[in-house]
Amino acid sequence: MGLFCVSAGHIWAGGSGLNIVVVVNQNSTNSVQLGNYYTERRQIPPQNYLRINWTGGSVVDWTDSDFATYLYNPLLSMLSSRQLTNQVDYVVLSMDIPYRVNSGTNEPNSTTSTLFYGFKADPETEPFQCSKAPGSTNLYAGSEGIYRSTPPISATSNSWLVTMITHSNLALAKQIVDSGVLADGTFPTQTVYLAKSTDVNRNVRYLTFDNAIFNTRLRGNYSMVRTNTDSNWLFGNCLGLQQGVQREASLPGTTFVPGSMADDLTSYGGAIFEPADHLKILQYLSFGAAGGYGTVTEPCNYLEKFPSPQNYFYQSRGFTLAECYYQSVTNPYQGLIVGEPLAAPFARAPTAAWIGLPANSELSGTTNLTVQATAADPNHPIQQIDLFLDGLWLQTLTNIPPGFGNLLNVIINGQPINYLVPAASTIKSVTSGLTSALNNLTNTTKVRAFNHGDRIELQSFDRSKRGSQLSLSISNSIGPGATTRISASLTNFLDTIAFGLRNFQIQAPTNPVPGSFLQMTITKTNGAQFSFGVTNTSGDLTLIQMVPQLLSLINASTDLAGLDGLIGEDLVTDAVTPFQFVDFNLVANTKGWDAAQIQASLISSFTNQPTGTVRLDDNLPDLEPRDHIYVTAGVTNLPLTFAFNTSAMANGFHELTALVYEGSHVRTQKRLAQNVIIQNGPLSATFTSLAGATVVGLQATLQFSVVANTNNISKIELFSTGGSLGIVTAQSTAMFSIAGTNLDLGRHPFYAVVTASSGKQYRTETKWLRIVGADMPFALSITAPPPTLAWAATAGRSYDVLSTTNLTNAFQLRASVVPTNSVGRWTDTNVGAVQRFYRVRASHRAIVRGQCEYRMITARKRSD
Repeated sequence: MGLFCVSAGHIWAGGSGLNIVVVVNQNSTNSVQLGNYYTERRQIPPQNYLRINWTGGSVVDWTDSDFATYLYNPLLSMLSSRQLTNQVDYVVLSMDIPYRVNSGTNEPNSTTSTLFYGFKADPETEPFQCSKAPGSTNLYAGSEGIYRSTPPISATSNSWLVTMITHSNLALAKQIVDSGVLADGTFPTQTVYLAKSTDVNRNVRYLTFDNAIFNTRLRGNYSMVRTNTDSNWLFGNCLGLQQGVQREASLPGTTFVPGSMADDLTSYGGAIFEPADHLKILQYLSFGAAGGYGTVTEPCNYLEKFPSPQNYFYQSRGFTLAECYYQSVTNPYQGLIVGEPLAAPFARAPTAAWIGLPANSELSGTTNLTVQATAADPNHPIQQIDLFLDGLWLQTLTNIPPGFGNLLNVIINGQPINYLVPAASTIKSVTSGLTSALNNLTNTTKVRAFNHGDRIELQSFDRSKRGSQLSLSISNSIGPGATTRISASLTNFLDTIAFGLRNFQIQAPTNPVPGSFLQMTITKTNGAQFSFGVTNTSGDLTLIQMVPQLLSLINASTDLAGLDGLIGEDLVTDAVTPFQFVDFNLVANTKGWDAAQIQASLISSFTNQPTGTVRLDDNLPDLEPRDHIYVTAGVTNLPLTFAFNTSAMANGFHELTALVYEGSHVRTQKRLAQNVIIQNGPLSATFTSLAGATVVGLQATLQFSVVANTNNISKIELFSTGGSLGIVTAQSTAMFSIAGTNLDLGRHPFYAVVTASSGKQYRTETKWLRIVGADMPFALSITAPPPTLAWAATAGRSYDVLSTTNLTNAFQLRASVVPTNSVGRWTDTNVGAVQRFYRVRASHRAIVRGQCEYRMITARKRSD
C-alpha cells in the first residue's frame, strides 16, 4: 500500500556503492588493482568507475591545469554521459594520483579539497605568515545536515565528498579498504583518545575536547577520553586518536579497530610521500585506522584548518567517515583526507526484503512489486525508498516528510512547550522551528536551545540546579499523518566533567620600563582572597620573563593547591618587535560548574584581557548541564507496494535495487538487490564466455560471443568495469576479445547490450570473471595407465609439466598446457618402463610485472 507522497527530487547521503565514483590512474597497476579491489568490496556498479590517464609521473604534485585536464573535466564528462550527475556524492581517488595542487604564486591545495569545493587562492606569504583563503569556508562543516542539501559553497556548485586511498604499497592500501568495510554497524566499544601534548603550538585543539566528550557522553554508545601526553605509543587498541605533536617515528603499542579515524595537528601530516620530520597520516593507517587527515603545506595552527574532535561525535551518530571529516573541518583547502569514505561503525541500518519476488523473476508490462522495510528502532524510522535499475537511479518510491499538523511536546522542568508542524516542512525546518519555540520560554525554563541540522542542543543556565534536577520529557501527538518524531538523549540533563578555565592575554613593549608590574588576585568560592605579584624593579625583566614568575607564585601556593583551588598553565609566548605577547590559562582543580566560580582579577602596567574580575568560565557552554533532542521523520514499519512499468526498459537480465533510508540526517542506507528478467517482445540474445571458467589468468585473452535472435541489429556493445569495452555494428553476432591486462586483477562483470534497428534493446545476463595473478598452491592428482595429471587451473594460464626419474636429479620440462576451463589435464604418452615423478607449475613466461612465484606439487607414479 503506497500511502505516502513522492518527492519531486531525490536526496542522497548516508552512502553506499551506488553513490560513489572510483577514479583510477590507468598508467598505474597499483591504482587499477586497488580500484578493482575497492569496487568489489563496496559493490560499486561498473559504470561508477573512471579511468584517467595521468602520465606526469608525480604522485605528489600537479598543476591546477593538469588537475582540471586529467581529473576534474573527465569526471564531469563521465558523470554526465553515464547519467550519474545527481546520483554520486562520493569520489575515491585510488593511489598513484597526485595529492597536491599547485597554482602559480598561491599556496598549494590538496587534491581532495580541490575536488571537494574548488581551488582556494591563498597568496604565498612565507615564511609562516599564514592566512585563511577568502571563500574557503566550508558551509557543510558543523551542519549535521544532509550533504546534498547542505553543499559546501552553493547549491549550483559541483562538489563531492572526496577521499584518497593510498599507501606506500598495495597491500597496505587494501588494508585501509578493509578497515572501512569491516567497520559498518559493528558498534565498537574501544576508546577514542584526545591527547593534549606539551607542544603549545600544536596542542591547541584541547580547547575543543570537552564539547565533543560532552556530546558523545549523551550518545551513550561511545567512549572518548582526554589525556595529557606527548607520546603516541601508549593507547593500545583504540577507536581513534587526535594529537598535536611534531614527530614520532612510529606508533608501536597503538593499533586501531576497523573504522577508526586518527590525525595529528602538525604542519605536514598530509605530505605523505615526502621527507619531513612530521608525523604523517600513513603512520596511523599502517596500524589499522580507516582514515586520517593532514595538511599538504604550512597551514599555521588555525583550528579551522584541522578536524574538530566533533568528528567523533558525528561518527557516534552514524555518519560515514567522509561526512565526519568534512563536517569537522571549516577550512579544509590545505588538507588531504586519506581513507575509506563509507566507513560507518555506528550506523543503524533498517531491514528490508522483497516480498514475492524470487531471483530471476520474469516481469513484463506493468506489475505490482512490494518492499517490506522495518526500522532498526523507533528512533531511526524509515523515511525514503528509492528504486535503482542496474545501478542507476530510476525513481523515488516514497519520501515521507514531517507530517503537517503533527504536534510535538517538550516538557522542561514542568514547563510544556508545544510545536505544531507546518505544511511543507523538512526535518531541518522542524528542528529550527522547535528550537525557536523552546527559546521563546527561555526565561521560564532557564534553558537555551541551539539547532544543529536535525539535533537540538539544550544548555541550562540555571546555576541553582544540577543536571539531575532538570527533567526533560518529550512526546509525539497523533495528528494527521503521524510521521514526525522527536527523541531525547536522557530524561534528565547531564552534568559536565569539564574543568572551568579562564584565558588571559597580555601585550607589552619589548623592553618594559622599570617599575612595571603584574598582579593577580584570586578569590575562592568560600570568599578567601589571595594576591600574587611580580614587579620589574630594575627594568631588566621582559614580559616573557615576568609571566612565568607570576604563574610560579600561583602554582606554588598551598592555599590554591586543594580541590577548591586552581592552577596556571598553557603558557604561550611570542615576541615580535616591538611587542611581546603572552597568553595563559587559569584552570580549576575540580571538575564542574561550581568549581569554576573561582574569581580572578589581573591588573598590570600593560595591555591585558580580560579586565576586571572574572570567573573561570571561558568554556561556559562546556560547563552548563546539557541534553539533546533529535528530530526524525518516517514510520517504523513500511510495507510499500508500487507499480513497476517495464514497457520502456530493455529486455533481458537486470538488477533491481531498492535503497531504504532511515529518517534522520544520517540517512543510513539499506541496499536490497534482486536479479529479474524483463521480457516485452521477442528480442533476445545468447551471451557466452569462451573462457569456460570463472577464474582466468591475467595474461589470458578473454573472449565473449553474442548472438542475437534476429538479423535487424544496429549494434552490440560489451560492458565491464569502467563501462564500454567495444562495439560491433550492423551484425547479429559479435565476438569480443579483451586482454585481461586491460582490466587487471579483480572480479569483473561482463554483459552485452544488443540494440535492434527499431531501438529496442536486450541486456544479456552478467558473467562474473575473476582475473588472478600468481597461482595459489593447487592440488595435483594422477591416474594411470597411461599417467594422466589433473589439477585445479586458471583458464587461459600457461602451466609447465615437468618430470624426473630420480628425485636427486633436476626436473625436466615435458610440456606446456593452457587449460580452457578450471581443470588442467595432461597425459604422458611416453612413459617407458621406469619410475617417474611429476611436477606442475605456473609457467614462468606467463607471470608478468616481475611476479615470479612457483607453486609446485609433486606426484609419484611407478610405471608397470
